[in-house]
Amino acid sequence: MKIYIGTDHHGFKLKEKIKGWLIHWGYKFEDLGAVKFDPHDDYTIYAEKVASVVGKGKNLRGILLCKSGVGMDITANKFDGVRASIGKAAKQVKAGRRDDDMNILVIAADYTSEDEAKEMARAFLETEFDEKKRHKRRLEEIKRIEENN
Repeated sequence: MKIYIGTDHHGFKLKEKIKGWLIHWGYKFEDLGAVKFDPHDDYTIYAEKVASVVGKGKNLRGILLCKSGVGMDITANKFDGVRASIGKAAKQVKAGRRDDDMNILVIAADYTSEDEAKEMARAFLETEFDEKKRHKRRLEEIKRIEENN
């Protein structure tokens, strides 16, 4: 699995922490920006970079951060094949991975502690899609909706 990570200025410090955790946990990742703190950058740039890659591949995941998480979530979900969601708690993130094959975790940097982010990131990376028939059927319905819009 390869992970792509991106943030605007609001999540920059937390993104750097997450990168350290990914290294420690042994995951391969690519930082798609911001590569330096810029208080005037826009979340849309980084959501597009991450979502455009994750939505096209298998065994790819993304982590996006911004102030509330909402802008990243909205932007990322504009890309076919992306199933992004704002993480609120590790248990909720596990359910999103297990039931919905969530492939991008969005973190609300201004509303999430480092400990909460660490727990959610670990849950996101360690939880597999359960492959249940009903969950696969729902993902096929999402693909159909994407193709028709």
